[in-house]
Amino acid sequence: MNYQDIISIEPGKRGGRPTIRGMRIAVADVLGWLAVGMTHEEIISDYPELTEEDIRACLTYANNHHGSKPAA
Repeated sequence: MNYQDIISIEPGKRGGRPTIRGMRIAVADVLGWLAVGMTHEEIISDYPELTEEDIRACLTYANNHHGSKPAA
C-alpha cells in the first residue's frame, strides 16, 4: 500500500504528527483505538470520515516507521 497518498505531516497541525488526508485525526489516534481493541468497523462508525483504506494506511505507516525515531 502506498500510504504517502493518505498520510501527511503538516507543521502546525496536531503538533506536526502524521495525520490522515490532512484531517485532524492523527495516525497515533487510529493506532491507539486499535490498541484498545476497537475494530475497523467501530472506528469507521465513530469517525465516518475515515475509510478502511485510511486505517490500513496507518498500519502500513506504523510498520514502516517502527523504531525510526531517535530516543529522547
